[in-house]
Amino acid sequence: MTTRALSKHDFEALSAFRYELRRFLRFSEEAAQGEGVTPQQYLLLLHIKGFPGREWASVGELAERLQSQHHSVVALISRCEKLHLVKRSTSEVDRRQVNIHLLPAGEQCLARLAELHRAELSNRNATFKIPSIDD
Repeated sequence: MTTRALSKHDFEALSAFRYELRRFLRFSEEAAQGEGVTPQQYLLLLHIKGFPGREWASVGELAERLQSQHHSVVALISRCEKLHLVKRSTSEVDRRQVNIHLLPAGEQCLARLAELHRAELSNRNATFKIPSIDD
């Protein structure tokens, strides 16, 4: 398999994508802080609610979704527990596994933030089309 050298257009496309991604991430960080949570706390709530097929996620699954170390996620969960956003429960199937559930305050916080994010993505999608590297 041969690969071609990247063209100026390719670098422009990659740069534009990274720029728009960073702008969205900055928006997300500021929105979370405006709700009184950290960006990581928002992501934890999002990944619990957004876990496929159920309304909870295990600590290990959350660590994978957050691309973070298990012990870091445990500390993040503890901070969210203190804010009454989440609760832990021991799995009924595997007593070694801890499952994380959203509490009503976590649901409400997440709903507000998700709506802001959806609107922001809609606005950005209307004004920015990700260029293809292969064009």
